[in-house]
Amino acid sequence: MKPRITLITLGVDDLERALRFYRDGLGLPTKGIVGTEFKHGAVAFFDLQHGVKLALWARTDLSHEAKVPLGPRSATEFALGHNVGSKAEVDAVIAEARKAGATITDPPHDAFWGGYTGSFQDPDGHLWEVAWNPDWELPD
Repeated sequence: MKPRITLITLGVDDLERALRFYRDGLGLPTKGIVGTEFKHGAVAFFDLQHGVKLALWARTDLSHEAKVPLGPRSATEFALGHNVGSKAEVDAVIAEARKAGATITDPPHDAFWGGYTGSFQDPDGHLWEVAWNPDWELPD
C-alpha cells in the first residue's frame, strides 16, 4: 500500500453541531453539509493541507456504510495531531478550541520529549493533540 491518505473521516453524533464546531469554532474551510439527498449521505468536508480533507459523517451512517456494528465512542482509540510552529501557536489553538466548545483534556505544557503540547476533545469526544516540536520543520 502506498501512503496516500487523503481523507480522515470522523463519525459524529450530531452533524450540525460538529459542523459548527469545526467551521465556526475552529475556522476550517467547508462548503457545509452536502449529500443530504442520499440516504446515509449527509457529510461535511473540510479542506486541510496538500489535498487532505477532513470529513464529518454521522456515526450511524458510517456504521451502515462500513457494515460494522455501531459501538460506543472511545477517545483513546484514535487521535489527530495538529503541529504548529511555536509554543504561542499551541496556546492560541487550544484557546480557540476552548472558545469553540472543546473540552481541554491536557492544558499546554512543556513535554518530556522537548516540545510543547496540549490536548482537547471535540464535542463528539475525538481527541486532538496540538504540538510544537522543535525538531520538525513545517511546510507552509
